[in-house]
Amino acid sequence: MTYQGKWLNKPETILFSVGERVAHITLNRPDKRNAISPQMLQELHDACLEADDRQDVNVIVLEGAGKDFSAGFDLGGVYAGRANEDAARAAGEPEIAYRSSINSYDDDCWFLERQQALMALIFQMHKPVICKVHGNCLAGANDIALQCDFIIAADDARIGFPAARANGTPPNHMWVYHLGPQWAKRLLMTGDCLSGRDAAHVGLVLESAPADQLDAVVNELARRISHVDAELLSAHKRIVNVALELMGAGVLQRIAAESDARAHLTKGPRRTQFKADMAEHGLKTALKNRDEPFGDGMVRVRRE
Repeated sequence: MTYQGKWLNKPETILFSVGERVAHITLNRPDKRNAISPQMLQELHDACLEADDRQDVNVIVLEGAGKDFSAGFDLGGVYAGRANEDAARAAGEPEIAYRSSINSYDDDCWFLERQQALMALIFQMHKPVICKVHGNCLAGANDIALQCDFIIAADDARIGFPAARANGTPPNHMWVYHLGPQWAKRLLMTGDCLSGRDAAHVGLVLESAPADQLDAVVNELARRISHVDAELLSAHKRIVNVALELMGAGVLQRIAAESDARAHLTKGPRRTQFKADMAEHGLKTALKNRDEPFGDGMVRVRRE
């Protein structure tokens, strides 16, 4: 049955359910590896508001349907109403120019800031959010996951930002707060990924678990947190987040969006080639040519 609530009504790209003080929000485009579309971002935002407002919810679990948490933004799709613009043009309706068409550096900043505002609610809302990561958590999927209060990953999950190799820099930058400067640079300057197990070892995620135990580990943490009153959970979350704000997390997000927009202007050969491959051959070829020099693209953390 399609969910209907105060903030969230009949979502098409997410699932929403509540039980025993825990809300489950599920990214639900499994046929697209839960690629993030503008509609999904808006529905995720609204689902978070729904959970934060409901008095029968103390904690939220965010997860993905199918084989992946999310493969990142839907590069093969259209953004910010451009599909509607095309439809209006085809129907002979008057054209309206929107900044989301991105014709300038400032348009790009504006567009990225609008995306930021939707994702930032996860950080800003009063109730804690556990992100359950399995399969791929790539590129823009990390923009969502790293806004959460906890990330628990399957040992064999694949977490990283391969788009940093040619497409831009993360416009929602929480990497340095989880990893410190050296590991943040190591991952962003190569676009390499970590397994869930290695991500836990370096602090990018709270912990990892074998894939067949991931649900149990996440559910147990959610159960334990859910027994604490929502008002007290809010006090704990917000004081820790204020500490991040004092370390510059809020200001950094604006600078990150501006840095990503600046990176989009580069005329370097790798970005130029990616754009040409997209135009001539499509996404699959563009990704293959971008990532091929990096092999499997995995960082393997050495242990004693």
